[in-house]
Amino acid sequence: MSKVYVFLAEGFEEVEALTPVDLLRRAGIDTQTVSIGNSLTVTGRSDITVKADLLFEEADPDSADMLVLPGGMPGTRYLMAHKGLENALKKAAASGRYTAAICAAPSVLAAHGILNGKKATSYPGFEEKLTEGGASPTDAEEVVTDGTVITSRGAGTAIPFALKLIEVLKGKECAAEIGNSIIFGK
Repeated sequence: MSKVYVFLAEGFEEVEALTPVDLLRRAGIDTQTVSIGNSLTVTGRSDITVKADLLFEEADPDSADMLVLPGGMPGTRYLMAHKGLENALKKAAASGRYTAAICAAPSVLAAHGILNGKKATSYPGFEEKLTEGGASPTDAEEVVTDGTVITSRGAGTAIPFALKLIEVLKGKECAAEIGNSIIFGK
């Protein structure tokens, strides 16, 4: 079974974090939220407080098939500054495991060299940060997959982003089933 970690920092964008967690779990994918702070309790940008499953120190990012970064401010800046997360992302990318980021968070992947030579998308206004990291920014698609890197534009693309994560881990059929179940109740 695939294993996914979704990293949470104070000020994370709730929709971008919790939509993927919800849909990945509906797909039967072992998905855990990981607080990069010193508490399991993490408050998002809209003052919604959640309890993460693990603290970063308790997690084993090397055992995960995918590492996911939600955007939101100031959460993205905290994700960027966390050295343990930086190392985990670099190891995942180097070993061919998936890294995924939405909204402002693709800038974290760019800053750590993970987007070098890749197509990527982000929240409008972050394209320069992608370019600085060696990426080719595009806004032609809501979700951009280049190799094992998946990026998306923002809260409004959280469902397509989550379905893409399911697709790469469990296939198009599973992603379609989950999409149909949440949209059409089938």
